Amino acid sequence: MNIPEQDEPFQPAEKTSEPPPLLQPPLLEPPSNPSLEGEKSTNPPQPRRSLLGRIGHSVYSSLGWCFGMLSLIGGLAVVSVIPVVNLISLGYLLYISGNIARTGRLRDGFVGVRQAGRLGGVVLGIWLVLWPARFLAALRDSAVIVNPDHAGGWSVGLWIVTGLTCLHIIWALLRGGKLRHFAWPAPIGLIRWIGSSDKFTSARDALWDTVAGLQLPSLFWLGARGFAGTVIWLLIPVGLMILASKITSNAGILLSLLGGILLMGVLLFLPFLQVRFASDNRFGAFIEIIPVCRLAGRAPFKFWFALSVTLVLAVPLFLLKVELTPAEITWLPAFFFVIFGLPARMITGWAVGRAKSKEGSNNLLWRWFCRMAALALTLPVLFSYVVILFFSQFISWNGTRSLLEQHAFLVPSPF
Repeated sequence: MNIPEQDEPFQPAEKTSEPPPLLQPPLLEPPSNPSLEGEKSTNPPQPRRSLLGRIGHSVYSSLGWCFGMLSLIGGLAVVSVIPVVNLISLGYLLYISGNIARTGRLRDGFVGVRQAGRLGGVVLGIWLVLWPARFLAALRDSAVIVNPDHAGGWSVGLWIVTGLTCLHIIWALLRGGKLRHFAWPAPIGLIRWIGSSDKFTSARDALWDTVAGLQLPSLFWLGARGFAGTVIWLLIPVGLMILASKITSNAGILLSLLGGILLMGVLLFLPFLQVRFASDNRFGAFIEIIPVCRLAGRAPFKFWFALSVTLVLAVPLFLLKVELTPAEITWLPAFFFVIFGLPARMITGWAVGRAKSKEGSNNLLWRWFCRMAALALTLPVLFSYVVILFFSQFISWNGTRSLLEQHAFLVPSPF
């Protein structure tokens, strides 16, 4: 399912058996030929794997999925520290929450894990292949220090190894970019590829399909609109809290209380407004509070659980903002921001999806009792989060500006 480029009116989505594809085309592999697929379908079915083979395949598939999930989190962390581009990471988090809200299944939030594993494998393969060149460069540098007059041979050797390494990386990418392609250069396959007539056409088409499959413009546009809608809601209460910090009289305390109360009201609806925006792909969903209230009335405890998880997982991240992170490792704290933010987005989408598919109780008294009980459980969580947020400005390197850095709802980044 591609993310629509324009806002569309909300229509109840039918539940599908599989999540919408994202990052679908394999890395640098030519698209399949329909005629060949038709020929393959006439072949007799392959024999069933043995028990040992099925176990080995399951273990291999599980390890690949875990590596893909780690690569996905790492990629989101790296993207989230790049200004403007980091809206892609927010767009992805909004996309998976909206996807879960449409289907009501948590597993539909793991979008693009296998494809992220392929991209992560490319990065890992390139990093491993470059080790001989790095080692030779270290030897060359040592030779220059010990005997500069006889270091020319090391420089020539370094240039040769570097050139061969670059060719090997390009050939591995053209073959598919898997780790085994980086481990073995397959010289016979290289000779055949050079002699083929459509070698550049297939590589170009595969590269284009891979880049188009990432859907980066759609994710960026979704993240940009989600960012704008969230800031509009946070601007007034957080602005009052920032303004109160500049006032030393009692008016500053009253202004802080007013901003905190307004922020509690905003936080009560904001995560679910974001999910409805991502699910319906309509910017107007950010102002539709009544539909959110109706959904919360159907599943009050699920909404309380989702909001509590979102706010509780955001609290430890304030500790990562105590000291300014060096620019070289800015992605490292962002890695933890993604780890804590990803499950919160998924659970929020799950709560909305379950509320859509659930019918309200016919017992009016019991229905209102559950709503009031869930609200009573939610208020202490909201109050605690707002208090922690208020005092975080005194420990963060950005001071009062850190109040605007609502990483639980905006870009998963420490700034």
